[in-house]
Amino acid sequence: MTLRRRALIRTFGLTAIGTQLLPLAQTNLSPKSAIANPRRLQVGDTVALINPAAFNYEKEVQPFFKVLDNLGLKVKLGEHFYDRYGYLAGKDADRAADVNAAFADDSVRAIFTGMGGWGCGRILPLLDYNIIRNNPKIIMGFSDITALLLAIYAKTNIITFHGPLGVSTWSPFTVNYVKKVLFEGGSVTMQNSPSVQVQTIGRGTARGKLIGGNLSVIAAMVGSAYLPQWENSILFVEEVGEEVYRIDRMLTQLKLAGILDKISGFIFGQCTKCEAEKPQESLTLPQVLSDHIRPLKIPAWYGSMVGHIREQFTLPIGQEVEIDADSGTIKLLESAVS
Repeated sequence: MTLRRRALIRTFGLTAIGTQLLPLAQTNLSPKSAIANPRRLQVGDTVALINPAAFNYEKEVQPFFKVLDNLGLKVKLGEHFYDRYGYLAGKDADRAADVNAAFADDSVRAIFTGMGGWGCGRILPLLDYNIIRNNPKIIMGFSDITALLLAIYAKTNIITFHGPLGVSTWSPFTVNYVKKVLFEGGSVTMQNSPSVQVQTIGRGTARGKLIGGNLSVIAAMVGSAYLPQWENSILFVEEVGEEVYRIDRMLTQLKLAGILDKISGFIFGQCTKCEAEKPQESLTLPQVLSDHIRPLKIPAWYGSMVGHIREQFTLPIGQEVEIDADSGTIKLLESAVS
């Protein structure tokens, strides 16, 4: 599944500080603890580019350097960015060291990730959450990077960002939301382009902290110490390369773990290449979503521009938002950056 997921990410793409590797105690911060908003990006800032999960080929990430230049940003590569260990971008300790070093480096204002695939879960116990907590910075990615984003938010209360990878297609739509959220801040409202319709599952509006990411990654983290508190949250998920019955299985896992019963709203983004091998013998995705979400009687919809797609939102994990399931909008109630 890892190789297939990495191949699908590529399909939708364009193309020295010592740190201790010691885990903190396995308890997450209280949801009432102060939320840390990282500093907004400005033209001229330096961003770190790291690979905490799967490796990517140099040619795949080259177009991203032009994107960063167009944004007025300088780039500093992680020491192990081009390492390779099987399907991973180097050994676990080295990938974790690049995360820790990027947070500890005073010259770095934000951290972008090159590739998803698989690997972030392996390094979560090796991260220095004290260093991270004391140096709040923008960190962004999606797919397998979900594990890193959720763990950092859960352990430090720093807002993290579900957004494009270095190998993503940085379309005008995508770049626009990166600028609005990471550079400009403010009460940004995210709405699909007119050509991408949403399907309402449960009508109405809701408020809560926005939490989510890749569904299979979240399901794999259930039972660990690296997931945040779910009470009164707005859960968003997306998926790629998974048949409908697997989506059903993962949502069932969230239900059995008590997560679905705690949320105030639900957003399913895009499910790319999720067609059933035998459609005549399968439920449809809307049927599965209806089975799991409609009984919750919460605002919910399917089809948000989130996931393994060419145009996507930048979503701040941990930020207070208001959603409208009838229009499919996500409104940040305050700036996600300081």
